[in-house]
Amino acid sequence: MMITGSGIHALPAYIYERFYAYMKTLAQQKKRTGLFFISPTVLVLILVVLIPLIFSFIISFFNYTLVDPSFDRFIFFKNYSTIFQDAYLWNSLKITLIFVFTVVPLEFVLGFFIALLLNRDIRFKGLFYTILTIPMVMSPVAVGLIWKMFLHADLGIVNYIFSVLNLPSVNWLGSNKIALLTIILIDIWHQISFMILILLAGLKSLPKEPFESAKIDGASNTQSFFYITLGLMRPVISVAVLIRVIFSFKTYDLVYIMTRGGPGVSTELISYFIYKKTFMGMDFSQATAISYVLFAIIMIIVIFLFREMSGRKWD
Repeated sequence: MMITGSGIHALPAYIYERFYAYMKTLAQQKKRTGLFFISPTVLVLILVVLIPLIFSFIISFFNYTLVDPSFDRFIFFKNYSTIFQDAYLWNSLKITLIFVFTVVPLEFVLGFFIALLLNRDIRFKGLFYTILTIPMVMSPVAVGLIWKMFLHADLGIVNYIFSVLNLPSVNWLGSNKIALLTIILIDIWHQISFMILILLAGLKSLPKEPFESAKIDGASNTQSFFYITLGLMRPVISVAVLIRVIFSFKTYDLVYIMTRGGPGVSTELISYFIYKKTFMGMDFSQATAISYVLFAIIMIIVIFLFREMSGRKWD
């Protein structure tokens, strides 16, 4: 394009328009490139997560079993009404709530205490980090098998140590009163490393200026902890607790390996109850209905905890 003398004043506008068009084209190319690279991930998520969720949700409104895997009988909310009349469901839900609201607070309190100790200048800190990391990287199946051998009523090393100390042996996994407590303690042993590392990372990232100012003003360590540390750590605490609540509701491996829900149904968490409904009762429709009830319960608890811990007011 030639610009004559009469159009010389239009030169800046012409340059601006060309530059704007170039930048717009560049932005579109970047957007297309980003969509190209992210599309495989989105496709996998759709195939692995979204489609099974939709399929299972549809199943919950039909009489779909392994014996008769068909969509011939649409029963609407009958599966949901039926499961709420099942006494075993209420028992597993009660046990699950006891389990979750025992392990998560204990893991948080103990984890925060240990994280505070490790946040100080101590010797062999790297060794402590290594020891704490070992349980976290172990699979729940391996943890269950190891502790099942340790806690064997006759051949386990724990009861052997008790006998050496002239203490009575304990039926750790065969007693209705102790089995759930045993599962709780093993889960704490396995998962507390996660809580410690998350909280320790949060403590390491805290700014030093508020603590120095508080020290100059004469604040004690206790006051600094309650008024500064806890306040600054609130987002980290919220994330750590919420993640542990979600994963505690999904605990299945330890129960399957160690007790299979027994003795009786004393350790039958709701995740294992869903497994029994699916593969022992062969009732996919009721199992998916229970799964979505569990999903709703988790969402309600998570939303409540998130609002309470983040300090947001309810509308």
